[in-house]
Amino acid sequence: MATRSSTWTAAPEEAPAVARLLREFRDWWGGSEPPEDQMLASVRRIMAGGDGEYLLGAAAPGEEPRGVCQIRFRWCVWKSAEDCWLEDLYVQEEARRGGLGRALVEAAVERARLRGCRRIDLDVNEDNRPAQALYAACGFSFEPKPPGRTLYVARSLG
Repeated sequence: MATRSSTWTAAPEEAPAVARLLREFRDWWGGSEPPEDQMLASVRRIMAGGDGEYLLGAAAPGEEPRGVCQIRFRWCVWKSAEDCWLEDLYVQEEARRGGLGRALVEAAVERARLRGCRRIDLDVNEDNRPAQALYAACGFSFEPKPPGRTLYVARSLG
């Protein structure tokens, strides 16, 4: 049941819509942090920083955004070019399975190409089979990073 999805790069005045969708994503995962005011401030900071963008998506042009994709850019010594990290992708439950997630991923790939990135990567929860199927359908591979098995490693600092 594919729809004609519309995607666009969020403008600064759309920061509240971006933050609203990211809050819904946080809630969907069962989280409660950060609070809404901090989330909005972070969205505005990323939008102004030059190293990140938000893409919004709707089922059709002119409709309210029902999905968001956060992409970040960083220089990669191994590629001598920027990498694009697809940091977050969220589509409201009732808007899923209509092509909006795919449209957002394809828009992220296009934004990365336009910026000169030579790679786009992401992480996905191993239990999130629908997301894995989406990324596979969009041409992403699920192989360990060379030189061997790579684990996501983090340390909270606050």
